[in-house]
Order: sequence, then structure tokens, then C-alpha cells
Amino acid sequence: MSNSLAIETQDLGRIYKLRGSRKETRKELVALEGVNLKVERGELFGLLGPNGAGKTTLIKILTTLLSPTSGWARVAGADVHAEPESVRPRINMVSGGESSGYGLLTVRENLWMFSQFYGVPSKEANERIEALLAMVGMKDRMHTKSSDLSTGLRQKMNIVRGFLTEPDVLFLDEPTLGLDVGAMRDVRRFILDWLKADKERTLLLTTHYMMEADELCDRVAIINKGKVLACDTPTALKQRLQKDALFEIQVSPLNGLTQQMLVDQPEVTKATLTETETGANLSLSLVEEAALARIINLFTQKEIQVMNLRKREPTLEDVFIDLVGRSMAEEEKSGSSE
Repeated sequence: MSNSLAIETQDLGRIYKLRGSRKETRKELVALEGVNLKVERGELFGLLGPNGAGKTTLIKILTTLLSPTSGWARVAGADVHAEPESVRPRINMVSGGESSGYGLLTVRENLWMFSQFYGVPSKEANERIEALLAMVGMKDRMHTKSSDLSTGLRQKMNIVRGFLTEPDVLFLDEPTLGLDVGAMRDVRRFILDWLKADKERTLLLTTHYMMEADELCDRVAIINKGKVLACDTPTALKQRLQKDALFEIQVSPLNGLTQQMLVDQPEVTKATLTETETGANLSLSLVEEAALARIINLFTQKEIQVMNLRKREPTLEDVFIDLVGRSMAEEEKSGSSE
């Protein structure tokens, strides 16, 4: 493993044996397959994919909580399966929605207790606790029992716990899950400030929020059904689709027009259609901008009125659709499971 790498995996796989009445008929679930990743030290690396894509399974392997079925992984220079005792003191992990901490203890007491598990000197721990709570706007809640905190504040406390030990590699698994918009903004700002303070720190973030990955990450690996489909900077991933002209169109009732009719048009590379109370919202990817006139002509034939139209730049959602064939939300509805 290169000294510049914080995380490296080679052909990493994980298969779960599903319980059945008879051992010989038990089915297998492939949670990860052939995952090859290299994360540089100092990088904010994102794993972007729907719920059930394999993100949490991968993090559990990288944090020594789960053994791989095949391949290998190294974190902070050590093999996670063969040398877990070398990995654990150098990492930390926070999962969104978790309820860690003891309700009878105050915020400061909970954080101090966790710091002692990692052997942080008590004086230094208290200084870090005060500084980190100030960064997330919770200094005034230091002596509040954690049971009296709102869900958002409790999650902020959990996030502070992850940063408190100053790990070489920090894993955040859906850290903003369930937070309101203001709290999500605070957490994202906190993440960036923490990384800026020390260029050697590495953070691996899993998320299914496209905007979060785009806003925060240096590079993003798009993962679905246990496989990494693409890995690059958000800008480079979006530039893959720059050749297409993308339009958002709001129209009156469809009068029989279907999504398949749009897809069947030779100038349409992709189309999604969502009906509303007053009509429908269309998202179209066209081979060229000039093709829009022919689509508008189709609307005219169907007596469909265009209410609003705008051209837009590609997003990571478009990249996901290009790779998978359907949106993140549609993929989650298909019922895949981690």
C-alpha cells in the first residue's frame, strides 16, 4: 500500500448466507462484488448510491466490524482483517440515525467517556469537547442530559464523538440522515472545517443525497447492487453527459402522451415523466439542442401546452440514471437490500 493511500481495496467482496430451513437450499446475497478503491490521504471521498447498494457493508468491512468474503482491504496502512488491532486506534465512525450515548449522562460526560475509550488524556479531551461543541453550535448544551436533546442535536453530538479522537481516517455513514435542512448545513460546514484544519485527515462519506456528494466530495464512487460503477470527481462524472442537451419541461395534461412515446423519439436519449395535479413534469435528454423543436411539435400534435421550460446542466442524478437506467428513487423502490 502506498504511503499516500488512506484506504485501498482489491477485489473486495461480501456474500451473506440467507437463513433457510435446510442448509443445502440456503440462498446467497451478494452485498459487494469486486470492489477496487484507492482513497488518498487528505481526501474527502464519497460513496454515492441508493439504500441497499452495499455502502454500509463496505464501511463495516473497512472499520473491522465485518470480514470480507473475498479480496482484501487496508486502512491507514493495515489489513482490516489480519490486523484489526492496528486499524481501530486510527479510525472512527459515525452512522446517521444512531442513538449512541447514555441518556442519564450530559453531553460533555458522554463525549468524555468515549474519549477515554481511545486513551485521550482527560484535560485534552475536555478542551477538544468544548472546541468541537462550539463548532457545531452546541456549547450551551454541554451540561444538558443527552436524553433531553432533540433528534438533530443528538446526531450533532454523535458527529462530534467521531471527530473527538482526531482519527487518521473517519467514516461517516449517512451522517445527515433525518436532519432538518439547517442541521444538515451545519454538519456539512463542520466536516469541511475539520478537514481544512489538517490536510492529512481523510474522510469517507456514504450518502444517497446527490447534492451532499456534489457539494462536499473531492471524488465520488457511484455504487449500486454491490458494484462500483464509476469513480471520479463530481465535475468529471457530470462532464460525461455534457454531450446531451438536458431540459426540464412543465406541461398541461398529457392527453395520452406516455413516457415510452418520448423514449421512442430518435432524438431523445432519456426521458422521465411525473404527472401532477395540473399536468406533468418532464425531464428530457436530447442528442442536440435543436431537437427540442421536434419535441415541441409532438406536444402541439397532442394539444399539450408548455407551461415552463428550462435548460439545465447535468447533475450526479443524471450520471446515476445514465449508469443504472433509472433514478436513485426508482432503484430504492426496487427493494434491494444491504
